[in-house]
Amino acid sequence: MNKAITDGLVLMPPPFSAGLNLWSRGDGTPGSAAWQGQPNAALVTNDQDFAGCLELQKLEATQKLRSYAQTPVQPGLYLRVTARVKAVSGNLPAVRIAAWAGDVAGQNLAALAQTGPSVALTTYGEVVTVSAIISPAARTGVDMAWTTEAVYAHIGLDLTGANGGVVRIDDLVVEDVTALFIRKLMDWVDVRDYGALGNGTTNDAAAFLAADADAQGRAILVPSGLFRLNSDVTINSRIRFEGTVSMPANRRLILTRNFDLDTYGQAFGTEVDGFRRALQALFYFTDHVTLDLSGRRVELTEPIDVAAVAGLTNFNNRRVLRNGQLVAVAGPAWTTEDFTSTATYSPANNLTLTGVANVANIPVGSLVIGTGVGREVYVRARNVAAGTITLSQPLWGGTGTRSYTFRRFKYMLDFSGFDLLSRFEMEDIEFNCQGLCSGVLLATSGATARFVSCTLNRPLDRGISSPGLGCQGMFVDMCQFLSNESALPAQSRTSIALNVNANDVKLRNNRVVRFAHFAIVNGTGHLVHANHFFQGDDEPAGIRRAGLVFTQTNVSTVVTGNYIDNCFIEWGNEHDSEPQWNGEFSFGGLNIVGNVFIASSTTSAFRWMVIKPYGAGHYLNGFSLVSNSFRVFNATIDRVEMLDTSLATLDFLQSRNVRVEGNSFNNVAQGIQNPLIVSHSQNTAADTWTIDSDGFVPFGGRIRMVEAVQPEGTILNGANAARHVFPNALPGTGAQGNQAQLRWGEAVKGKAVVKMRMDIPS
Repeated sequence: MNKAITDGLVLMPPPFSAGLNLWSRGDGTPGSAAWQGQPNAALVTNDQDFAGCLELQKLEATQKLRSYAQTPVQPGLYLRVTARVKAVSGNLPAVRIAAWAGDVAGQNLAALAQTGPSVALTTYGEVVTVSAIISPAARTGVDMAWTTEAVYAHIGLDLTGANGGVVRIDDLVVEDVTALFIRKLMDWVDVRDYGALGNGTTNDAAAFLAADADAQGRAILVPSGLFRLNSDVTINSRIRFEGTVSMPANRRLILTRNFDLDTYGQAFGTEVDGFRRALQALFYFTDHVTLDLSGRRVELTEPIDVAAVAGLTNFNNRRVLRNGQLVAVAGPAWTTEDFTSTATYSPANNLTLTGVANVANIPVGSLVIGTGVGREVYVRARNVAAGTITLSQPLWGGTGTRSYTFRRFKYMLDFSGFDLLSRFEMEDIEFNCQGLCSGVLLATSGATARFVSCTLNRPLDRGISSPGLGCQGMFVDMCQFLSNESALPAQSRTSIALNVNANDVKLRNNRVVRFAHFAIVNGTGHLVHANHFFQGDDEPAGIRRAGLVFTQTNVSTVVTGNYIDNCFIEWGNEHDSEPQWNGEFSFGGLNIVGNVFIASSTTSAFRWMVIKPYGAGHYLNGFSLVSNSFRVFNATIDRVEMLDTSLATLDFLQSRNVRVEGNSFNNVAQGIQNPLIVSHSQNTAADTWTIDSDGFVPFGGRIRMVEAVQPEGTILNGANAARHVFPNALPGTGAQGNQAQLRWGEAVKGKAVVKMRMDIPS
């Protein structure tokens, strides 16, 4: 609404060039003195900043300039008075918009505010804009809030402050700005009114931008039709789609007021097309960091290559995708691809395969399968010209030239096209793979990816895969991983919830149901807290598999407060190109504290903690198994831990800093403890007492230290005479080194409490 147009109101005062007899030195009322002929007033036509202007020398305390013309003031009308002023010489005054308020009888309404905010002139030659808004409505933003008694105004300005200065004043401007305060009669503008045709071929981008520029708080309507946009379009107003738009793949539609899947789905006709376009915009749109899927279901018939959709390979700003469901729909695009090729591997260049046949056919993100390859080794990069592949992890036994299989799973969201992607988060998203595909493939590098309250439902092969270092500092919190293989015996499953290659990952409060493995974990500094992962089956005396697999020796990781159900923790070094000990940190830094371990209907050979060295010479150097609860239902197992010696064993002569204490054992035939406290009774006098650990030493280790000996009662000789002697101790005796001897210097008998341990504390 503009009443100068709709009602024909004359709002503007006359220009100064029309004559200074039209401008008052007083209030602008009839009979007040004019500026015509005043020695301190002149018209200037050659000013570099103003086309024509009034020059005044300030001689009065408050020097007034008012138009004799009567500018109408009406209810619902908001007038903005603007003046452009600059100081030329002398003392620098202050300037303010001023107006004389007149009622229907021509009397001044003296009680009303009749001056606007004052602005001081501080620099010669600087053009300063002074404005004030006049209206009968007392609303925020109105500088002179009058009443409905005011019907007209004599518009002008005041010069205040020091006298003597010379200023120049451009013609005053009065505008109807009612649209800034009051909604227009129609709260929308139609893009057709700005030239849009909606015929599917003509470029309507300019019309969309023009409608947005003119909306001024109103919404934009896109009526029925197909509107072609050949360039990037950013809409800053609210927008409503009855019709649809089409764009080239590399052009973006940014909807700053409606950045959600609902609107994008309406704009592009389907949820999946809207999702792609909204996801594309998310990487370029700085006003929003979150794309809301509006709680909607998006059906995918093929993987989404997110880097290709975004048109980027590097992105390092926080973005969030939240609140919706992605559902896989059957189709050929989900078919897993296998590629077989020969390649050469050398531990000297332990992350590279060289001489790779047909390297151009092998996709980044492929799982590498072959002799000597550990679990979850992926193709991180490839160099077609050089015929090489960069691996996510070294191979533990792949030296030489041999054949490999490269298996490329298909993922709903595939980020592997990013060389770097950091701080991308997914929250409240269900990935409903329906046994057709995998969930998410991370970027090859990046930091702090975050999955919060997501559900990975029935992934065919993998829930979340990391083909490189894109999992650095990753958060997986309060997520559910629901297997597609729940009905299969544990030993027949192949799917894995997630894998980790980098450091500082947090796996917390997740529920993981019947996968082959919960997590294959490389790197250090991880926190595994309050997860419930269970991998049992309905088989009698069922075989159990690892839930957590740590693949390097020194992990600096805490596993605490978890519910570990019918699966175990495996600790090895399968991602080591030289798996034998070479002076590096050996098996250490793993703290398993305060967990609940259960198993049911399993064999007596089941173990909850398995260490598997892939090369000789390794030893325990910093391991804690403290305050855990171990319980078996419908079976009894031999013990809770074991050393897998199928490839190598541990050097128990080097064990250091091992704590196994405070654990409880139910339906476990043999508990374990370190340090171990043994109460030994010697009924026959002997110079040497043999103290047996009776299987309590963890992992079949040997006794390295006798920490304390406390005789209990009186030590007697063969004649039952009391002897006040004290023995020396010899640890590591017996065929397995799991005994200690107390040597008294004479034959004695009695009882002693012995504290011994399999390690040397440091």
